[in-house]
Amino acid sequence: MAEKNTARLEAFSDGVLAIIITISVLNLHAPAGNTAQALMPLLPIFLVYIVSFQTIGTYWNNHHQLLKATKGLSSAIMWANMNLLFWLSLIPFAMEWLGNNFGQVWPTAAFSFVLFVSAFSYFLLTQAIVHRQGRDSTLAQALGSDLKGKVSLTGDLLAVLAAFLLPWVSYLLILMVSVMWLIPDKRLDSDH
Repeated sequence: MAEKNTARLEAFSDGVLAIIITISVLNLHAPAGNTAQALMPLLPIFLVYIVSFQTIGTYWNNHHQLLKATKGLSSAIMWANMNLLFWLSLIPFAMEWLGNNFGQVWPTAAFSFVLFVSAFSYFLLTQAIVHRQGRDSTLAQALGSDLKGKVSLTGDLLAVLAAFLLPWVSYLLILMVSVMWLIPDKRLDSDH
């Protein structure tokens, strides 16, 4: 029965994440012109889209691995999952605002904040699952100290703060976190 519950939660989450990616791509509009020069004004939104797509994809992959390792659900897990999906659903909005206002303080801070709160929400989800399964569970052991997660949280928080001083530093921090997750997290991989 536990597998059935987690499968249902995973299927729901997969659907929401697919919609988030779809909404994100709908924020990209073809240029009116037919030259490479016509693409130049779209470069900021396209770059922010690449980071957004990779971020959503990373959450989808890690979420899948996390739920595969989860034995049963609780209401705390369900609400923590909804909290994560809520913050991830704001990525298309923050992506479009930043893409249309690249280099500006508030759009940079908003995008960074959405990334930070999403990372913190994923941390809360892992903690709710570990609490349900126990601190000595196989899952808790696999997650360990979660150095990569803590570096991500720190990088995203620093990106929020940097947005008010030097937006370009925020972009470097966001890119650092994004690139760091290109290397798959194998802690929960059952094949590992």
